[in-house]
Amino acid sequence: MSRQSVIQILLILATVVIAWRLLAGSGQRTQAVRRLGLLLLLALVVYSIIDPSKTWTNLAKTLGVGRGADLILYGLAVAFLGFVVTTYKRFREMETRYTRLARRIALDEAPPVSEHVKSTGSADTLSGEVPPSPSVKAADAD
Repeated sequence: MSRQSVIQILLILATVVIAWRLLAGSGQRTQAVRRLGLLLLLALVVYSIIDPSKTWTNLAKTLGVGRGADLILYGLAVAFLGFVVTTYKRFREMETRYTRLARRIALDEAPPVSEHVKSTGSADTLSGEVPPSPSVKAADAD
């Protein structure tokens, strides 16, 4: 197996893992793994600041990539994909929460059944069948 294929396999695996994260649920375990990954990245950044020439170039050559800059670019592409996936999931969860909140507020602020009966004289509309409004009746008469 050539060294070029090693990095290709690693990048494909990273992409598949990120795609799997999109489909998997999130919880405390996921948040802990994310924090550990961030700490690992932080350690790698600090080490690469201390010894920039050897860190990325040697790692790139070990993985079969020509230059350290190319390896950093590949890593950033995978990290960006991970960011997009996490942001998408977060927005989806927020949309769901806002929808539930809006429904709860609408139900809480709806007038009680007794007020509806007083204003209409009957509880017909509460059965689920909504009578047509006068404008619909007038339109049907034409």
